[in-house]
Formats: sequence, structure tokens, C-alpha cells
Amino acid sequence: MSDNVVHLHKSTDPAPVTTLTVVPEPAPAKPVPLWIRSGRAVRTAVTHDVTKTTARAIARHTLFVAGGARIAAKRTWDGRTAARYERMIRAAEAAGNHELAAEWEERGQHFRRERHQRRMDLITSPVDAAKGVAVGAGMSVGSLIALGVVMAVATKDAGDVFTPLMATVDFINLLITIVQVVWGPAITLGPFLALLALWAVGKHQQAAPAWALPDNVRNGEGEPITPSIVVKALRDLGVAPLRTAIKDMGDAGAGMLGPIRIAGCGVEVDVTLPSGVSTIEVQKRRRKLAENLTRHEHEVFITIPQAARTVRLWVADSGALDEPIGPSPLVTDDTLKADYAKGRAPWGQDLRGDAAALSVYQRHLLITGLSNQGKTAALRALALWVALDRSVEFWVGDLKGVGDWAMFEGLATRFIQGPTDDHVIQVTMMLEDAVEEMNRRLMAPPGTQFPALIVNVDEAQVAFMCPLKDEEGRFYGGSKATSRYFMAARKLHNQGRAVNVLLWQGTQDPTDQNLPKLVREGAHTRASLALGTESQSRMALGDKAVNGGAAPHLLRPGLDKGTLVIASDGIKVAAGQSSITVRTHYISTEEAHIIADRAKALRDGVTTLTVIERGEERDPLADILAALGDAPRVRTKDVLKRLATLKEKAYGGWSFLDLKRVLDDAGAEPYKSDGVMVVSRDRVAGALANRDADGSASVDG
Repeated sequence: MSDNVVHLHKSTDPAPVTTLTVVPEPAPAKPVPLWIRSGRAVRTAVTHDVTKTTARAIARHTLFVAGGARIAAKRTWDGRTAARYERMIRAAEAAGNHELAAEWEERGQHFRRERHQRRMDLITSPVDAAKGVAVGAGMSVGSLIALGVVMAVATKDAGDVFTPLMATVDFINLLITIVQVVWGPAITLGPFLALLALWAVGKHQQAAPAWALPDNVRNGEGEPITPSIVVKALRDLGVAPLRTAIKDMGDAGAGMLGPIRIAGCGVEVDVTLPSGVSTIEVQKRRRKLAENLTRHEHEVFITIPQAARTVRLWVADSGALDEPIGPSPLVTDDTLKADYAKGRAPWGQDLRGDAAALSVYQRHLLITGLSNQGKTAALRALALWVALDRSVEFWVGDLKGVGDWAMFEGLATRFIQGPTDDHVIQVTMMLEDAVEEMNRRLMAPPGTQFPALIVNVDEAQVAFMCPLKDEEGRFYGGSKATSRYFMAARKLHNQGRAVNVLLWQGTQDPTDQNLPKLVREGAHTRASLALGTESQSRMALGDKAVNGGAAPHLLRPGLDKGTLVIASDGIKVAAGQSSITVRTHYISTEEAHIIADRAKALRDGVTTLTVIERGEERDPLADILAALGDAPRVRTKDVLKRLATLKEKAYGGWSFLDLKRVLDDAGAEPYKSDGVMVVSRDRVAGALANRDADGSASVDG
């Protein structure tokens, strides 16, 4: 009977007609041949992760034995020959160190002399050994017989004369029996024990191809830094002269390396580069070097020590720099006191894990970095420590104005907080008052000691970028000779240190516009958080520090918060270095309030001035006319003296440029008469008479 299916279709027409449709059933699928199914199964089994892992493990442990044999053979060869000394001589010559090469050559000659002497001793040693055995045996037999005689006398039995000798013979027979029993298994197990020893050597040195090693070793996770790894990383750095020199060295480059020392959460090693390779060629390949060392870029630091043609590598343990450091001593020790003159502020830890402490004595300070990287916290931590010295006076200008410095209200004698242009004006006047205080101190007799006055301005870039002008047309911001904030900062930098009037500034994202060159170079301590470019790093720290390896632009924004690169003589820096990297302690705002309360308790009570009142308004042109008196013309330097006498606060800091600017603007320019600059009374009087009310100018007195 057919397997076809019959379907009946009934038409809907008026005259229905029934039709039959025969639909054949689909043909059954052909069975897959056995050899194809077997091949798929084999392929699945071969490519399975378990199979690959097992095969790699078998290959790895087999190759460990071969690698261990190679290492053992090399060590044996080095121990029996002068190959080691030859390698070190070639390495020293390649590095250009001929004194070291001569020293290794002398050591090699000494080794050869001793080896020759040992070989000469082997010629006569059999005869000497035979004589020694004969003499020793005779003496031993004689001693045993003498002992037997003593025993025979004691026991009155002549047979005891040979008892000790026979006991010795029986003991020797026992030893021979033991050796006969053990010898067979030892011969059988000896090769296996030798293979096990070679395997242990190969496993310790990871002497297998990279494809056979476990994933964590192949990926470099936790891989220790060894001389071979450092040399290989340098060889593969892409510097042709370095690669060639390492290839030509008999010791494969090991002679370039100093001892690898544990340094905090990493290791440190000095590398003496061969002739023809510059340190800058290694420095500018930091990322590639880090990757060759199986580290991230931020985990490798390259600096230049004192030794010529040498780079110092500090390599962090994998992931160690992502771990936080401990709390600040200011938080953990509520009895801690500060000493501005002799003490050091506990700021954090260097990369070695050692405490990093900064001296702030008579040092202007600048901290910069990108936004939200911990600049305010780092600056505030220093200020809180200094505040624990009751002799130090603080003036604080916070141009962010979000309360980061609120704990200094009641601690600082002047406290300006806010981001507006009016706050910039207030902070500028605060700096100008600091200049006046500095000038007052400079007039004191030599040797007079003054307590420290620290003027602290956070977000100083707001002041430099302020577009407002005063009544005389002078900008509060900017970096010109007429810019008020800039000039006050410059004056403090020039002479403030000598009388303990210091300027501390925090600024972000430095440029020539928001951090003028003269201001940033006036700071004795310059510190930088993460920055965007190398040019910004040079602005923040100076060319010398960056050329010496300082690289805040290579810090990771967001991940390296609070990590500072510091260039200062106030912090301990390794010999030959111009900067140090410090991970600062973080002090929260709540903890800062507690520390500030301790500082307030040390003081009798501080009245904080939060608004600086402006003085009376004066008319410079009218005051110049008054200073001229009835004389038709007066020398400019005499006019400046008379103005200072008239109103010291308004005109005591004026220079010839200030006087000339006012006169030029009024159309009464000074001129030369008999070779000296003078001011004409008629010109000043005419300019004053012609000036309308809208054109008047004034200055705070």
C-alpha cells in the first residue's frame, strides 16, 4: 500500500466538485556516516578546555625537566670553567666600564690558578691516599689489639685479646649487608629522584615556553621582577643600540643591572645603559617598558640617579598602587603638635612606603592639578598641621566657596570664602595687605624675629582670570605689571620669605593665563596632581623635575587621587633626584573640623575678619597737583616721596610706572628737563581743569 496521503477538497461553487490531491510524504533523512560522527566527537574532545588544559599541563611539567637539566648543566659548566668571568668581562666592556672589566679579568686568572692547582693535586692524591689508608689501618688495628689486651687482663681470658677486632669486623659486615640491601632500590629510584630534582629547578625558574605556562603566569599576574625579566624588557624596548649591546654581552645583559631591592610595595633596580644609549630613550618609552614588565604604565616609574648613563626603575607589585594608604597621624594622634620652624608635616607615603614629611619653613607653596583630584584636601592637610603651632597666623581666601575651608573660620584672622568677582577683589586686597605687612617687617632692625603669616589662596586661577578693573583701570586679574593680584603675589614671592610672610596657592589645570610663569616659578615647593599634558607638568614642576623623570601627566585622573609629584628641598628626595612621588593621606571634612577645633583650643581666641573694608577714595591727579605745590616743575622721584607723605597707604607702594600711568592717562606726561624726569604743574592743573566728571579716577586710601 502506498504511503501517500489523500486529501479531499470540496469546492464552494454552486455545482460542487470533489477533487483528490495526492501529497507525497517527505523522504526520511539519510543517516550520518559513523566516521563523520566519530570525527566530530574527536574534534570536540580535542578542542575542549579540559583537554587543552591537561595537554598544556603535561607539556609544561615535561618541559620543566628539560629546562631544569639545561639550567643545571649551565650552572655546572659555569662552576667548572671560567665562562662566568668571560661573560662579566664582555658585559663590563660593552658598558664601557674598563675598571670593572680589569677586576673581573683578575678574578678569572685567580680562578684558573686555583683550578690548575687542584688538577696538579689530583696526580699525587692516589699515592697520598694509599699511604694514609695504610697508616690509618695499621694504627686502628694496633689500637684495637691494645684494647683487647686490656680486656684480657681485666677478664683473665686470653681470648678477649681479639674481641674488639672481631667486633669491628662484624660491624663492617653489617654495613656491607645494609648496602647490599639498599643498593638495588637506590639504583632503581636514583634516576627518578634526579628527574624530580631537575623538575624542581625548572619549575622554580618557570623554564617552559609561554604557551605551556598557566594563564596567570602567562598574563604576568603577580609575576616577580627578576634580572632576566628586566633585561628582556629592555631588549624588547625598540632601541636598536640597546638591543645590539645586550646581544653582544656574554652575560645576556645581566651586567647592566644593579641589585634588585625591595622598595615599599615594589622593587627598585638601577640599570647602567651601554655606550650609545641615552637615558631619554628609555624614559620616553615608559608605557612599552611597563608592558614588557607585565605591568600597567602607572606601576613603573623611571628616574635619573646621580650615576652617569643610568636609569632607576621602580616597579610596583601588581595592583599595589590601587590599595589605599593608612590614615593621617593628624587623625590618629590627637596629641600631635606642630613646629613651623623645625618640624615636618606628615603628608603621606612615598612609593617605598616610607613616611613623606614636608618642611614648610620659609617656603612659598604651589599645588596644581586637574579638577577633582584632591588638590584642596592636600593643601588643607598641610594647613591643618601648621595650625597646630599656635604662633602661626593664617589668612585664608577660598575662591571655590563650598565650605572646604569652613573649619578655618575662628582660626584664621582673615577668611574670604566665595567664587564671585567681589570675592576676588577681597582676596586681592588681602594679598596687598600682606605686602604692606611684609614691608613693615622689612623696615625692622636686622635680626628681628617675626611669627609666620601664611596667606592661603585656594582656586587661585579664579583670581588670575578675573576681568574686573579698579577705579584706576587696573585689572584685578591678569599677569601684567598693572595686574593687582599678580603684582601682590610677585612682591610676596620676592621678599616675603625673609620675614616669614608666605603665600600658599592651589590652582587647577595650569596654563600661562591662569598661572603666570613668574608666579609659579616663585614657589619653593611645587607639587602637582594628575595633569593632562607634559607641557602642563613643566608649568607645574619646572623643566628640571620633568627632565629628571617627574611625570604627573602620566598619573591616572580619578584613580590616582591624592597622589602628588613634588619638587622641593623641603622633603627628603633620593640622591640625584629632583622630585618625589607621594601618596597623600586623605583627611575628610569632618576630620578636618575636629583637627581645627584642637588648633583653636591652643589659641586664646581668634577674631576672624570676613570682609576687608575699602579705604577712603582719593583722586590721584588732584593729590599729584597738591604734591607739586607752587613749583612749576618737580622731579618725579620727589613727587613720589611727597605722595607717600601725603597718604602712605594709598601711595607708599607707588613706583615711577604708577605715576607715569596716571599722568599719561590724564594727558600730563612727565618729561625730561636737564637730564632728569620732571612733572609740570601747569600740565597737571590743565588736565585736572579739563577733566569731566565721568573721567574722574580714584584710588583706595
